[in-house]
Amino acid sequence: MSYYRGSLPGANRTAVTEFILVGLVETPGLRPVVFVLFFFAYLVTVGGNLSILAAILVEPKLHTPMYFFLGNLSVLDVGCITVTVPSMLSRLLSHKRTVLYGACLTQLFFFHLLAGVDCFLLTAMAYDRFLAICRPLTYRTRMNQTVQRILVAVSWACAFTNALTHTLAISTLNFCGPNVINHFYCDLPQLFRLSCSSTQLNELLLFGLGILMAGAPVILIVTSYVHVAAAVLRIRSAEGRKKAFSTCGSHLTVVGIFYGTGVFSYMRLGSVEASDKDKGIGILNTVVSPMLNPLIYSLRNPDVQGALWRVLTGKRALS
Repeated sequence: MSYYRGSLPGANRTAVTEFILVGLVETPGLRPVVFVLFFFAYLVTVGGNLSILAAILVEPKLHTPMYFFLGNLSVLDVGCITVTVPSMLSRLLSHKRTVLYGACLTQLFFFHLLAGVDCFLLTAMAYDRFLAICRPLTYRTRMNQTVQRILVAVSWACAFTNALTHTLAISTLNFCGPNVINHFYCDLPQLFRLSCSSTQLNELLLFGLGILMAGAPVILIVTSYVHVAAAVLRIRSAEGRKKAFSTCGSHLTVVGIFYGTGVFSYMRLGSVEASDKDKGIGILNTVVSPMLNPLIYSLRNPDVQGALWRVLTGKRALS
């Protein structure tokens, strides 16, 4: 079964002017609990990622390519959770579950923009680890500041193109009712289910661009880490192997969470049934992953811990 729904003769381009987001819970008594949990998660995520960013900016030891990419990742994490959670919290407070058609598409665009940058940034970080471990003699020249900025700029350009393509494509669909989205934010699969016109082109775009946005980066990441693993195993020092595997293990953990949830969310083109699993995956994508990234990547690092302490106490690093 596919997402296809025949278009209605003479239907307006968009008869539906707003959607109803069901949210995470429909029981009124549970809404205060959900609000407190997600408000706390939002504060922890924003605070943790901005702290990491501040530490990277003030600590000279962290002015390296790896932490340049981590700083960009922290900005993305703050943006990703801000696109979805504050609007959900406001609906919980106001007991209003409707979202305007334009606001829904705007949220979809920015969510896919930030997630797309994440795809390419994680790939750039894998390439950085490959050069640092497998090509240490040429690392500084191959990963200079110009290369770092180009990698980030290209990531944003490709992600912008992907997000704009999906947003424009879905804006051509007819929405004639029903308008209830069984989720807590607007996303492509849920909107496909509500369209009263054919979504076959949108499905092809989602699958084709998904291969480019996720498939190609995964291949590059796996290739990089195959070479990294081979190089690390040749290191004679047990301490050296442990340090290399620790750095790479953190990155691979985030890659696994990010791409695993992405494949579950967007590659199930044959399923039309909405389920609470979609909400669970959405929580992993937009809340859990951004909240855990600072801990997984940086907070176990003594240099980052020292920098954070200096940020909090106002002390300067010793030259």
